[in-house]
Amino acid sequence: MAYIFQKNRNNIDWTQVTDLLNGFGLTDFTPAETKFAFENSAVNVFIVDGEKVIGCGRALSDGISQAAIYNIAVDEAYHRHGLGKQIISLILEETANCNVVLYTHPDTISWYEEQGFRRMKTGMAMYHPSHIEALIKMDFI
Repeated sequence: MAYIFQKNRNNIDWTQVTDLLNGFGLTDFTPAETKFAFENSAVNVFIVDGEKVIGCGRALSDGISQAAIYNIAVDEAYHRHGLGKQIISLILEETANCNVVLYTHPDTISWYEEQGFRRMKTGMAMYHPSHIEALIKMDFI
């Protein structure tokens, strides 16, 4: 199939992106909050099939040395076609000079290791108090 890989936010249906992310438990954002998050990210990647957003990802970056990847998602009906790898590849192209970290669900760690990411020994995080219990239940912390 011929999918459109888009690095800009033109004509993106934010409700579709929100539903995709929320469906995987990656956010609990509204479409307006999703749009705001992507607009304030240095790198955006969307995969569109016809009129449907079937994949997305974003990265925060200073463009010089550091980047962080967030919100990688591909519609389940499109899994196992290498689309997630392509999202990561496009983000890494845009952050080629940077050390790149990512935040992922414990269930997907091995997939990211297959993409060349390595576990960190010194990673730390400070979570919003309202999120801590949920993160503990999901085995993030």
